[in-house]
Amino acid sequence: MSLTRRSAVALGLLAPLALAGCSTDEGDGAGLAALGKPTPVALSHATQFTLDAYEGGYRLATLASGDRLLVVPEGAEPPAGLPDDVAVIRQPLSNVYLVSTGMICLVDAIGALDAVGVSSVRAEDSPVEAFTERLEDGTVAYGGLYREPDYELIAATGCPLAIENTNIDHVPEVRAKLEELGVTVLMEQSSREEDMLGRLEWIKLMGAFFGREDEAAEVFDDVAERVEEAAAEGPLGRTVAFFYINEDGAAVTRRDGDYFCQMIEAAGGEYVSFAEEGATDSSPTTITVEMERFYEGARDTDLIVYNGTIDEGVTSLEALVEKNSLLADFRAVREGNVWTCDSNLYQQMTSMADIIYDLRVALAGTDEPTTFVWRLA
Repeated sequence: MSLTRRSAVALGLLAPLALAGCSTDEGDGAGLAALGKPTPVALSHATQFTLDAYEGGYRLATLASGDRLLVVPEGAEPPAGLPDDVAVIRQPLSNVYLVSTGMICLVDAIGALDAVGVSSVRAEDSPVEAFTERLEDGTVAYGGLYREPDYELIAATGCPLAIENTNIDHVPEVRAKLEELGVTVLMEQSSREEDMLGRLEWIKLMGAFFGREDEAAEVFDDVAERVEEAAAEGPLGRTVAFFYINEDGAAVTRRDGDYFCQMIEAAGGEYVSFAEEGATDSSPTTITVEMERFYEGARDTDLIVYNGTIDEGVTSLEALVEKNSLLADFRAVREGNVWTCDSNLYQQMTSMADIIYDLRVALAGTDEPTTFVWRLA
């Protein structure tokens, strides 16, 4: 199974996205043009941002949302006449307000956690042990939820940058207030990447911001190589249902082609998907299916992985069946082939290869130890 961007586009999994790789046209005036001709940083999978390198260490990030951010190296100044839509990030960074949980593992992997001073994540919800320790000892202060940040704390720490996820779009007044305080806001959009390795490739953007580009490239290449090796082991001919039961007793599944479905396929499984037609609700990443319809489509699946990242999860087969009695008649439940996953699974991008290997262990039915998924009894 090839996981290159080219093959994903050929299969229809990715739609090529035209982003401005160079931003020195006439509309940008003299500001960016003064930096000279940029060199695009090669991206093999990500489609939701581009990165241009300029002489002297300047970097320009252009996001699919239209945001543009210019990284100014230590000791340098931004060029005069920058367009109004170009935000400035000055290096070295410190006291960053880190809101996006998904970026924590990427910042940790490049060795840049010391630059984080405030977070919207509490210690008990942190997906990275090193970050948990910083929250517990006060090195990183809790700065409130993304929709209700502690503006006084953020202002007092001199926070230069807030790394948000797409939820910030729902509270534009929060973004406006942060910018009023002089905080540059980055809305990372890794969740909108259709390729699983595209999500991981956001580590290159973090590397550019924190001055850790070499570290970021090394981590990405290492994980991508291990993912390719895992996928090369081939299909196992076993079907997988991945879902959780919502408050109404319906099954919420991931969309076919979603990055987690790609991971299941890379592990050798065949994802059991449902068409949006007949669904009671849907989102860009999920489809909600009434239990009777889900029963018809998934009752004979070889393996169930219950999605414990959304609700409180389940700890036993009995607890699973209590969610909906129809589950007792599923083949995987009868045969004991039911697994669940770590609550922080979606935030573990740098562990992607390990998750795929765990899924393959579950599919193959071997007794090898696993970390991110485990069998229910």
